Amino acid sequence: MNNHVAILTGDIINSRSIATQDWLTQLKAILNLYGDTPKQWEIYRGDSFQLEVTPVKALETAILIKAALKQHKNLDVRISIGIGPKEYNAEKITESNGVAFIRSGEAFHEMKKQTLVINTAQPKLNETLNLMLKLGLLTMDNWQPATAQTVMVALTNPLAQQKDLAKQLGKSQSTISEALLRAGFDEISQLLAYYAKNITNNDTFTT
Repeated sequence: MNNHVAILTGDIINSRSIATQDWLTQLKAILNLYGDTPKQWEIYRGDSFQLEVTPVKALETAILIKAALKQHKNLDVRISIGIGPKEYNAEKITESNGVAFIRSGEAFHEMKKQTLVINTAQPKLNETLNLMLKLGLLTMDNWQPATAQTVMVALTNPLAQQKDLAKQLGKSQSTISEALLRAGFDEISQLLAYYAKNITNNDTFTT
């Protein structure tokens, strides 16, 4: 389990609908939370990226990236999460390889309309998590910019109360409460808890 990683492979949906710098700065700011480029993350082909995180943090990270990008109207992101061993550790993440990279790449190429998928060693867990995600994405894919901003701040300040989020965003507490309700934040938090509990089970890492 010690050499297992989560590889996030993603690309920006409708990246040409706004100026690149508008979303690129925000994406880099999120990716920088998890390490340095090009060792832990890299942006390539203009609007594609790859990021390595710990398995337990992978889903929260993917949702955080989605929230950051959806602050721009019409923008979204597709992300596949692959979990498994990392056999070769290169100076650039795009040159590293292992089962985690293969699983992430396979899941990414098989993505259809679903914008977030997970691929582990356990087919049953994959089926359950991806069904849960499919349901969750009915809400997440439709976040409006203000809602996405509130989710991003809530995820990056997990111990903050709504009054603290309101102060940080310069909004009323009732506005924050309504935004989190629209975002399905309680349900997302339950999904993240379920994911974390199951992904730390040793059986998940059977290759």
